[in-house]
Amino acid sequence: MAHAKSPYIGRFAPSPTGPLHFGSLVAALGSYLQARTNHGQWHLRMEDLDTPRCMPGMADNILHTLERFGFEWDGAVVYQSQRLPAYRAALDQLQAAGMVYGCACTRREIADSSLHGIEDTVYPGTCRDGVPPGRTVRAQRVRTDTTPICFDDLLQGRICQRLQDDLGDFVVLRADGIFAYQLAVVVDDAQLGVTEVVRGADLLASTPRQIYLQNLLHLPTPCYVHLPVAVNAIGQKLSKQTNAAALNPLNPLPELCRAMEFLSHPVPDEVGTLDEFWGWAGFAWSPQQRLRTGSETGSKVV
Repeated sequence: MAHAKSPYIGRFAPSPTGPLHFGSLVAALGSYLQARTNHGQWHLRMEDLDTPRCMPGMADNILHTLERFGFEWDGAVVYQSQRLPAYRAALDQLQAAGMVYGCACTRREIADSSLHGIEDTVYPGTCRDGVPPGRTVRAQRVRTDTTPICFDDLLQGRICQRLQDDLGDFVVLRADGIFAYQLAVVVDDAQLGVTEVVRGADLLASTPRQIYLQNLLHLPTPCYVHLPVAVNAIGQKLSKQTNAAALNPLNPLPELCRAMEFLSHPVPDEVGTLDEFWGWAGFAWSPQQRLRTGSETGSKVV
C-alpha cells in the first residue's frame, strides 16, 4: 500500500539581536518560497536563547518588518526562551545515555591546542575521561566519534564530516548556563515537525553536528537546503557585527527584487507592486535549476 507523502513544513529562525538586514531577507525569502511552492507550512521561531545579546523590542520589530514585506506565517511564533524545559529534557536524555560529560576547559586553553579543524581549533578531549583534579565543570560536551556524518544538500551537494577529527566533542550547554544553538535547533525543528531546513550556507558546517544529535535523540532528520550567503566587498558575511544596513519596511519591493536577483531569479520589469511580486515569485521559484552551486561556501558579494 502506498504511503501518503508527509506535508511540507519549513521555518525561518531569526535572532532578535538586531533588525533584519539583506542577508536575513535572502534566508526568509528562500525558505518562504520553498515552503509555499511545496504547498506547505512556514513557521517563525525567535532564536532568543542568547539573552545577553538580544535587544529589547527587537522580536516585535522583526515581526513587523516581515509583515510589511508580505510574509505570512503559520501558527504561533515560537520563542526559544520559553522552551528551556524541552532542551533540559534532551540534555538529560543524552546524559542518561552516557553521551555527555562535564568540561572544565576555558576558551583560551582550547585555543592553545595545536589541532585545527573546520571551525578553528578542534577540542582535544582534555576532560573526556574526567575533569582534572582541582578544576570545576564549566560546560557540557557531547561525545563524538570518527564515523562519517553525510547528507545530500539540495544545492551544495554531498557534505561529509568526521566530527571527532574535524571538530571534536562539542558543547551542548555553555559555561554561562545557556543551551547551545546546536541542541536547541535540533529539539525545536523536531517539535515543529520540520521536513526541510532552508537557511544560509554559513550554517552548512553545523549540519553534521545537528544530524548527529538527531540520531542520538532518536529524532527525524529533515532535508537541507543551504542558500548562498550575502557578503560585503571584503568578504564578510552581512550581519549585525559587520554593520549590515537594516531593511526598510516602508519600501519593501526594491529589497525583495534585489533578494530574488541575488537568488538568481531576476524580477521582470512589469512587476510593480508587492502583490504582483509575490504572485510572480511563487510561479518562478526554481532553486535546483537556478541556484545549484556545488560550493561549500556559496557566498556572493552584494
